[in-house]
Amino acid sequence: MAKWGEGDPRWIVEERPDATNVNNWHWTEKNASQWSKDKLNELLVGLEIKNESGSCRITEITKIEGEASANNRKAKLIFFYEWVIKLEWKGTANGGDCEEIKGKVEIHNLSEENESNEIDITVSVKGSSNEANQLKNLMRTVGVAAIREKLTQYVKDLKEEFSAGMILPKKDQVNNVAVNVESAKVIRTNVKSSETAALKINKLDIGETVIETAKLEQKENFKCTVADFYNALTIQEMVQAFTRGPCKLEAKIGGSFELFDGNISGKFLKLEPNKKLEMTWRFSGWPSGHYSTVTLDLEQKDECTTVSLTQKGVPASDLERTRMGWLQYYWESMKKTFGFGAILF
Repeated sequence: MAKWGEGDPRWIVEERPDATNVNNWHWTEKNASQWSKDKLNELLVGLEIKNESGSCRITEITKIEGEASANNRKAKLIFFYEWVIKLEWKGTANGGDCEEIKGKVEIHNLSEENESNEIDITVSVKGSSNEANQLKNLMRTVGVAAIREKLTQYVKDLKEEFSAGMILPKKDQVNNVAVNVESAKVIRTNVKSSETAALKINKLDIGETVIETAKLEQKENFKCTVADFYNALTIQEMVQAFTRGPCKLEAKIGGSFELFDGNISGKFLKLEPNKKLEMTWRFSGWPSGHYSTVTLDLEQKDECTTVSLTQKGVPASDLERTRMGWLQYYWESMKKTFGFGAILF
């Protein structure tokens, strides 16, 4: 037993002038439910979605059920949230008779267990006219991508804006406190594809650097139209949705692109709508000035779109990382974000 006045160092807790949750030791919880409802209403209602086929607008939230909270335990913030949300939208199709089309959006599982691209979002429309189907397709692709962006913003604001001040500084600390943010995540990987990596190794001379390169080939099926897939790679909002971050994109011959915080960059060499994309492509860590050449051939089949990738000039030492990058961060992410892995025909 420690002597009087000394104390066992294992149990000494730093004092604070206000004697509140000393050293952030105790579990404290802050209810975020009403704040979340207000924030989701702010982010989603009035959201406009448009492209060459027409324009739509989220008009109201008709149902929002669930709860949210932020918890502080030992200077770690842990977030819990689970929401089921129903929205209504309306819009008009370009080239139609200006009739107003209405529909609904259901967000089934917005929770800390799912990444934004794992959230189930379904779109329905009233009516079966060509204009109705046209707008349903707009909402199912561009609309769903825009909604995912807003849901991602909600989670970001919950962790940064709502939780501000929950971690209290210790006696001798300045205002800035290192905060560990923990959020339970479910990671699902179930990738099936046909792929090969060419065994032939080529050598390229770049200045004084000699690079051994290889060719990568993949073939993947997507449950969407070939137009939907082409748009997902050439419309900035859709690219930002499946890459889950801002990007630079000039979808024209000679136009440049930067994805994943600049880790992927290149230029478009050929764009044949709904048929083929060809581009230079590189990882930021590759030798300076070295680009591979990527060709994507698109083929519309009865029940899916088949995408054939050929990538020449991949540094042989980086072949496996490049292969997994296409599978995980392009193909699988697109399927989860836009529903291209589900039967939509």
